[in-house]
Amino acid sequence: MFDNIVITGFGDEIDPLLDKQMAVLEKLQMNHIEMRGVDGRSLVEYSETEAREIKRRLEGRGFSLSAIGSPLGKIRITDDFSGHMELFKHTVQIAHIMDTPNIRMFSFYGPEESESCGERAVSHRERTCLWRDEVMERLGQFADYAAANEVVLLHENEKGIYGEMAEGCLDILKQFAGEHFKAVFDFANFVQAGQDTLEAYEQLKPYIAYIHVKDALFQDGSVVPPGDGDGRLAEILGRLKADGYSGYLSIEPHLSDFTGFSSLERGGRIGEKLSGEEAFTLAHDSLLRILEKL
Repeated sequence: MFDNIVITGFGDEIDPLLDKQMAVLEKLQMNHIEMRGVDGRSLVEYSETEAREIKRRLEGRGFSLSAIGSPLGKIRITDDFSGHMELFKHTVQIAHIMDTPNIRMFSFYGPEESESCGERAVSHRERTCLWRDEVMERLGQFADYAAANEVVLLHENEKGIYGEMAEGCLDILKQFAGEHFKAVFDFANFVQAGQDTLEAYEQLKPYIAYIHVKDALFQDGSVVPPGDGDGRLAEILGRLKADGYSGYLSIEPHLSDFTGFSSLERGGRIGEKLSGEEAFTLAHDSLLRILEKL
């Protein structure tokens, strides 16, 4: 088994309601949440007073946050930044209230192709070169504020943003990595971007501080249970263990539309969608099977 890790996850994939999220997580003997959605709204949309009430509810059932799953940096690089910076500052306050230093964030989508490249078909890498300076300027403002306010920004690789591939992530991390800026490693997102996950891991491992447990297929990008895709989860989790990783493994199922054998195993019909609880439990149990073999 993998020592020194804590299994957490995106409770809003179970159900929009926090009470339902906690009930299912309790069944799975989990007491941490990577909080993104609460009662149908993004956590970062709540006021500080409302956030304190959410914290009270969590504490009442013995839950803590592993991170805030914020949408920061998930806008186009051409979108107005001033309002987004204010949202960032508010998110930092929410993090303090929630007693977590960790804020998941992204590195911006590029402009519409017509805005930057006309009709010419170009690669993602070529397009990102055109807006790198603005990405670094905005991330620099985030990083400076994070350091001044004692929070940790966790950059997630995501299809379509500047840090889509390992190369882009590495560029960012070489600029900002430190006590207050680290990396999330998301297997499925790399697969969906066409990135070999093992190659990405070897490039980024000095910076990785948080893991998203999600798997996908190169063939069509579809998300599948952990270990069933092309993310090489077992191999990389084994390397993380050997390299002394300690921290969070965060379950992000994205399996509500997963169909096929899982439905048959539940006595259902082929094509039957999983409920949020079923999808999260499937992902959780798949992860445990991987960990038991390490």
